[in-house]
Amino acid sequence: MYAEERQQAIGRQVAAQGRMSVAEIAERFDVTTETVRRDLTALERLGLLRRVHGGAVPASALSTLEPGLLERDAANTEAKSRIARAALDQLPPPGASVLLDAGSTTGLLADVLPGSHRLVVFTHSVSIAARLAGNAGIELHLLPGRVRPHTHAAVGAATVAAVGTLRVDLAFVGANGLSAGHGLSTPDSEEAATKRSFVLAAERVVALVDSSKVGVESAVRFAGLDEVDALVTDDAISASDRSTFVRAGMEVVSA
Repeated sequence: MYAEERQQAIGRQVAAQGRMSVAEIAERFDVTTETVRRDLTALERLGLLRRVHGGAVPASALSTLEPGLLERDAANTEAKSRIARAALDQLPPPGASVLLDAGSTTGLLADVLPGSHRLVVFTHSVSIAARLAGNAGIELHLLPGRVRPHTHAAVGAATVAAVGTLRVDLAFVGANGLSAGHGLSTPDSEEAATKRSFVLAAERVVALVDSSKVGVESAVRFAGLDEVDALVTDDAISASDRSTFVRAGMEVVSA
């Protein structure tokens, strides 16, 4: 089957089923997940479907489709747990300052931050703040702003302004999508503005992104590849994607 024929068939299947995962498409058409991601990117550019976390939905679906907090926490938990543990090696020295983005993987990182490693942590995530409140080694600061029910994270002008007054040693950020052409992205513009402020406020930026989001392009870009110092992902990332990110200047850690 030629690529064009396969892509047309994928588009028809997604329209018929309402949603398909990358793994499901790869199995059905007997191709690699990397090939599927390229096909989905081509189909999205033609307006034939929308890429979402881990797969695709019909073009008629809302462009702001975004998984909720419980859905994100339940997805790829084993890989995210490995990423969180591997991210501990990225921590700055004791006494340093850290911005911790909202997200399921950053939440797992919050769970494993050692009390013996003293840090000043700023976060806009209510759920992450609750996880860190009992950690004696963390001086915790909860950023202001309007809390989105969807993500339990503060966003808006007050959040961006507060982050704009900071200069921290490290920012851990999450993303809904990561690609060579679109960088790091997320569906919501206010979430993107907050993530963007994190990137600008940090001396060093580390992205915690599981491999299912590689090749995905959400609506709003908040950082280019050249603005991220390190990517911590899982070992399912393809060799070609890894090489792309390394060439862009990223340190890539596979957990």
